[in-house]
Amino acid sequence: MVPVCEGVGPIVDLDTAVSAARDGDEAAFRVVYRAVQPQLLQYVRSLVGAGDAEDVASEAWLQIARDLPGFRGDGTSVRGWAARIARNRALDHIRARSRRPVSGAGVDELVHLPDSADTAGEALDAVATDRALAAIAALPREQAEAVLLRVVMGLDSTSAARVLGKRAGSVRMATHRGLRRLAELLERDGDFDGARTDVTVTASSASRAL
Repeated sequence: MVPVCEGVGPIVDLDTAVSAARDGDEAAFRVVYRAVQPQLLQYVRSLVGAGDAEDVASEAWLQIARDLPGFRGDGTSVRGWAARIARNRALDHIRARSRRPVSGAGVDELVHLPDSADTAGEALDAVATDRALAAIAALPREQAEAVLLRVVMGLDSTSAARVLGKRAGSVRMATHRGLRRLAELLERDGDFDGARTDVTVTASSASRAL
């Protein structure tokens, strides 16, 4: 399926926008930016915190704009490519500030995870809330990044694996464990209220992410 951008004026073929932006079309670059930036900012925000997210995302976009002429992917792969750049900039920022991207909850807490796949679906439905994003940040780092890339950025397991430098199977497992842990955290906090704010994720995404 050809990726399209909605919410940026008329529906736009993202493949076409990426190709034109690669050739220096500024209007096309703005289309790519508007299509990718909301999810990218959420991802960066969960790595470095809300206070520094805008600055780190801006640094990432400067590199994206600089390197785009050499990018050989399409509208489907541009999100993963942008996420990889943003992650590198975030990690540079964290090293400079001697901070960790996320605070891990510890693997011992995975022992009593719920077994219901429906619970993971409910967790996905609630990902849009700020509390859910905070809950993702409380996951062990590997799980948090896998959930963010698969659910927030919308990458498939192969693309997410490229960003993280891991195997696709490892990313699928981390996503599975992270979603189940996220469901437990949100259920404990009573956050299954159906609210949707910044990111819209439906329960049908659970089957794709697991």
